[in-house]
Amino acid sequence: MGRRAADRPDTVDLIIDQWRRERPDVDTSGLAVLGRLHRGFLRYSTLIGEVFDRHGINMAAFDVLATLLRSGPPYRRTAGELAGISLLSTGGVTLRLDRLEKAGLIVRERDPDDRRVVYARLTEKGLELTNAVVTEHFANERRMLAGLSETERHRLARLLGLLERSLEQAEAESRAREPAGGIDAEPA
Repeated sequence: MGRRAADRPDTVDLIIDQWRRERPDVDTSGLAVLGRLHRGFLRYSTLIGEVFDRHGINMAAFDVLATLLRSGPPYRRTAGELAGISLLSTGGVTLRLDRLEKAGLIVRERDPDDRRVVYARLTEKGLELTNAVVTEHFANERRMLAGLSETERHRLARLLGLLERSLEQAEAESRAREPAGGIDAEPA
């Protein structure tokens, strides 16, 4: 992607122009960022999905496998630890682990000192697959970012970090505005 392509109007520019024409009173500046972020995410998801599909896994499975690999030897975590790292419920992690175990990519092991504790551990097959996917996945991500200079990638990463904090703040404000109780709660 050359600079000339980046300067051409894109679909989001066209949508913003339409909103300016039809509703000039509405501030659509958020669409310039979030619309592109959404469109970029859809493309990103498709491109990373191709890598995962070639290896017979999906993004959810890769999330668990990569977390186990990043944990270092012996490449194991409890479902609770995995849920905390991935921000999923233990039930969601358990479903993923069931599928990964059935595929022979992980095994579950009880802690010999505390039988209540169960670890998910990468098998040799799981370790080999995860390492292969990691290599291809990060090469794929580098390819996706090839149109940006190293300086631009660092700047964008920093700005996206700021965006995430802004979104976290908006979430906290939304939660603070939610009424206590539920449908049957008495009006204040």
